[in-house]
Amino acid sequence: MDEARTQVFDQLAVVGKAFANAKRLELVELLSQGERTVDSLGTEAGIGVTTASAHLQVLKLSSLVRTRKEGTKVHYRLAGEEVADLYSSLRSVALLYSADVERALWSYLGVGRHGDVDEVTREQLLERLDRGDVVVLDVRPEEEFAAGHIPGARSVPFAEIEGALADLTDDREVVAYCRGTYCVMASDAVRLLHAAGITAHRLQDGMLEWRLAGLPMETGAT
Repeated sequence: MDEARTQVFDQLAVVGKAFANAKRLELVELLSQGERTVDSLGTEAGIGVTTASAHLQVLKLSSLVRTRKEGTKVHYRLAGEEVADLYSSLRSVALLYSADVERALWSYLGVGRHGDVDEVTREQLLERLDRGDVVVLDVRPEEEFAAGHIPGARSVPFAEIEGALADLTDDREVVAYCRGTYCVMASDAVRLLHAAGITAHRLQDGMLEWRLAGLPMETGAT
């Protein structure tokens, strides 16, 4: 019985080990936005294809990701919503109890700029969408937008924000969102919009939390 009990914890440790690497966590975050190829994941994570493949194999052997082939390309996806939920819970617990994680997060979002970006909750955004008095910008890459986005949102990747300013001159406020709580693109987009005299807010979290909350989504490019 003791040996069988140990095997249970050994197998749980295999899953834990898959999460015990910063780049693998980053790949899980990217996959929480939708299915991607190895090339795409490597480019977005800033690592080579060989390194990305090695990390993905660890995740696959731990049964956390699935694959499908399309021609010569291999597409990866999370095994299920529970994997995204596990990753989200890990982030939440780490931020709640680890001062080191909190410091690292606010440093990433901008030293000395914590609190300078107004936020709206998911509930507030839903109310404003119902009233039709808000422009929602999805500042993630286009392939993530196509995989799933907030209904009615416009795809404006962060690198294209400045070029889209001329189209945001009506009286409606703007709400920008990106991947999740740890995504800096929405905060930086709001700062650019403010500098252009446009009233803008950041969604308090992002697409990951929106989806895990079971809120409405659309797929496909605009």
